[in-house]
Amino acid sequence: MSVDTGLLQDVRAHLELAGAALLAGALIAIPLGVAAAYAGAARGAIVGVAAVGRTLPSLAVLTFILPFLGVGFWPATVALTLLAIPPIVINTDLGLRGVDPAALDAARGMGMTRRQAFGRVAWPLALPSVVTGLRTAAIEVVASATLATFVGAGGLGVEIVRGLQTGDDRVLYQGAVAVALLALAVELLGGLIARRIGATT
Repeated sequence: MSVDTGLLQDVRAHLELAGAALLAGALIAIPLGVAAAYAGAARGAIVGVAAVGRTLPSLAVLTFILPFLGVGFWPATVALTLLAIPPIVINTDLGLRGVDPAALDAARGMGMTRRQAFGRVAWPLALPSVVTGLRTAAIEVVASATLATFVGAGGLGVEIVRGLQTGDDRVLYQGAVAVALLALAVELLGGLIARRIGATT
């Protein structure tokens, strides 16, 4: 019974950590993606930095953050936010640059301002790609949040580490299965949202 209670607490901590990182990542990355799409020559620098960030191992990012911010929830959130940013930036940029110029020309021909054309035409058409970036980031963050236990942030990594340390396969597997189920749930939810948005655009 105590294991089950501890598991539920770790699931909650895992979701809080992943949710905070994904929200922060979206608030930073979506504006960066929009800027990249309209930045002209500067686009390469923005997307290039994001692409490099995507190649960084999760544990390496957590380890790098540790000397500067210490341990706990917020340092882990910062590290996971850095991991969430690249796919959102890249997909936001791709989505906006993939908008048919004819659609934008038609909007301008109807008398829309640039801002109106963006909000009513470009953004809705780019939204499925943005959601794909969010979906990818969410899965990566949920999986990587397991490592946050090494910086004292809790989460389902606690179950896995405890199982390894004590040789208790039941605790180990319940932690691993819980992470896998969370990632699968995020994937299914993201797919449902993407299909609904795709059907309305």
